[in-house]
Amino acid sequence: MIDASTLLRRALLADAIFSGVAALGFTFGASAFASLFNLPEALLRETGLFLIAYTALVGWLASRGSVAKPLVLLIVVGNAAWTVGSIALLLSGAVSPNLAGELMVVAQAIATGVFAELQYVGLRRSGSMLAA
Repeated sequence: MIDASTLLRRALLADAIFSGVAALGFTFGASAFASLFNLPEALLRETGLFLIAYTALVGWLASRGSVAKPLVLLIVVGNAAWTVGSIALLLSGAVSPNLAGELMVVAQAIATGVFAELQYVGLRRSGSMLAA
């Protein structure tokens, strides 16, 4: 366990809020967003369902004064992978979003990448290991 820096806790909280809003929107509004962005409804709904669990984990971590470093690293790596995966999805041709869909995927990829960077910097600023 490490003593979480203020930056790390705030970055995790911002990630949880952003992800929570997306989770609710994609889970309960998948049909509307599918039409708006020309993206598969199932992809949006399943993304929303995943984000519900993710939001709970990241929100819980944000509320802790001390956190498990490997768990935070998993969040950082996951966010970085999400960023790369989102861009890869657009370039793969597996989906054919309209302009609004492309902008949404790119915007959330950028935001997720920023969260990964802030969380990594916050992790580096965090205190030393705590005795168990």
